[in-house]
Parts: sequence; C-alpha cells; structure tokens
Amino acid sequence: MSIKEVLVIFLGVVILHGCRSDDSLKPLVFDSQAVPMGFPDIIYPEDNTYSTERWELGKRLFYDPILSVDSSISCGSCHKASLAFSDDVALSNGVKNRAGTQNSPTLANVAYHPYYTREGGVPTLEMQVLVPIQEHNEFDFNIVEAAKRIATDSIYIQMSYAAYERAPDYYVITRALANFERSLLSGNSKFDKYHYQHQETALNTEEKAGMALFFSERTQCSTCHSDFNFTNYSFENNGLDKDYSAIGRMRLTGKEEDNALFKVPTLRNIERTAPYMHDGSMATLESVIAHYNTGGETHPNKSALIQPLHLSTTEQAQLLAFLKTLTDETFITEEKFKDL
Repeated sequence: MSIKEVLVIFLGVVILHGCRSDDSLKPLVFDSQAVPMGFPDIIYPEDNTYSTERWELGKRLFYDPILSVDSSISCGSCHKASLAFSDDVALSNGVKNRAGTQNSPTLANVAYHPYYTREGGVPTLEMQVLVPIQEHNEFDFNIVEAAKRIATDSIYIQMSYAAYERAPDYYVITRALANFERSLLSGNSKFDKYHYQHQETALNTEEKAGMALFFSERTQCSTCHSDFNFTNYSFENNGLDKDYSAIGRMRLTGKEEDNALFKVPTLRNIERTAPYMHDGSMATLESVIAHYNTGGETHPNKSALIQPLHLSTTEQAQLLAFLKTLTDETFITEEKFKDL
C-alpha cells in the first residue's frame, strides 16, 4: 500500500468522525516539560491538547510491540531514547527481520515539523504512525486490527477512557502517540547554552571557530540547516550518489524533478544519531564532512548549494567540534522518556 493510499483511507475515516480544520489549531505551552529557550510554543490540535493521561498512554503505546503484526517490535525498537530517538544501524529491521528501506531519523523536536516521513507525504503527527504500522518492512499491520487487540486489554481500556473518554480505537492510538512524541523536546545543548542562554563560556575556541564556519557564506551549511531546529524542512539532493535505489520525494509526487530528493534532517544531537544519510551509508560525522568538502557526486537533481568547500584539515576539525555542541545530554538521559 502506498503512502497516498494510506492517507486517503485515514482521511476518509477522520472525516466520518468529524475532523477539525487547521483553523482549530492553537498554540499552547507544553506543561510537562518547559519549551526550551529560543523555541516557539508548540501548536496542538484542538482535539489532542496535552494532558498527563494522554502522554502516559502515548508512552505506553510507543514502547509496546502490540502495534506490529507479530508483536515483535515497537516504535521504541527503532527510535531509542539513548540515541536521541534514532537508531544505530543503517536500516532498522522490521517484523520477521525484514530489512528496512530508510535510516530511522531522530524524533527530537518532531512537534515542530510541518510534515513527516523523508518524502514529506504525511501532514500531521497524528497521521504519521499509520505509515510504519502498514509498511510491509516495518510493522506490517493494520490500525483497525491493532485497535482490536488493544481494546481487549483492561489497562488500555482504563487509560483510554481517562485520556480521551472513549474506548481504545484508531483515534486513540494515533492521538496518544502524537501527544507523547510532541513532548520530545531537545534544546539544552552546549550551543543552546551559548546562543540562547547567553553562557559565554559554554563553547571553546575551536567550537566557536566551527560555528563561524557553519554559519558562513563559504559553507552555506545554515542555508538548509537553519533556525532553532537546524533544518528548513525542504527537500534536497545532496549528491550522495550518482544513482539512487530510493526515489525519495518522487515516491509521493511521481515527478522526475523530485527523484532522489529527501527532507533536510535536523542536526540536533547529530553526534548520537549515526549512521547518516537517508540510507545510513555514512558511519561517521567525519565522512559526512568529507563528503560535503568534496562537493559530492553528480546528479541531475543535486542542489546548487552543494559545491566543493576546500576546507583544510583544521577547519574540518573545527566544524566537527561545532556539530558535537548540538548534543543535548539532558534530553538523551531524561528518565521520563525511557522505556517502562
């Protein structure tokens, strides 16, 4: 089943049960974890504002393999808290050890994403979970059948009524997971302490030199990796390969100009989210920097921004040092986000 087909099915179900328009969205400050300094308020759908009951239900579902066809893997299997909710393998295996097709991205700050998946085909966080549930190489299941399983569990029944005043169903599953994931806020790195919290000694000389390079016209790193979340959420080809096995955004649009274009990822906690690229083909940050330093491979859709940087060995080390300042140890070690 394609992403388009999943969206059509989901939208049909939601419309039947009364979907609210974007006009009903309103900004609310997350009241279980303070929004980091320099970050905007989180926008919650009116029918899925934060509550402790919804958060706790979402966390339980996140770590429960009940959502996969053979109850073998969970969301937390591929998005590990200690790795900034990413994975440490190129392609995470799905049910029955089926090989994944894309590298598991971090879930840090997904509350702010305007769309989801590397192709950008899912417009809301509530809808995002439908993709891994139905994907053959991931959970290989059906949201309706998953809801039937959960509806037989007395604990889930109790939690569901406390959170949403209804029995466990597709609505509860999608809303609760999104409620939990919106709380995964990361904004207390050394960079944040220096830039947003104005702690002048938070960065050393090498890290500051790397920061200057990152935000310079020479490298233009911050053109795509911009703003507080270090991404502009655009779709780009970075010259990773001459030929791609994955077609990227073209999977959604069918347009040749979108072939091998992928959503620009956040760089927050990048030190902890190896391996890198959409296919996990680069094992280290050093190799990523070397790739951009050479200008990458030739591809018809490669971004014009990807050009040889001619950074010296010292400058590459400085850039690496800066990227490591985006690691948020508070977020990675936060006990309340860990498995039950």
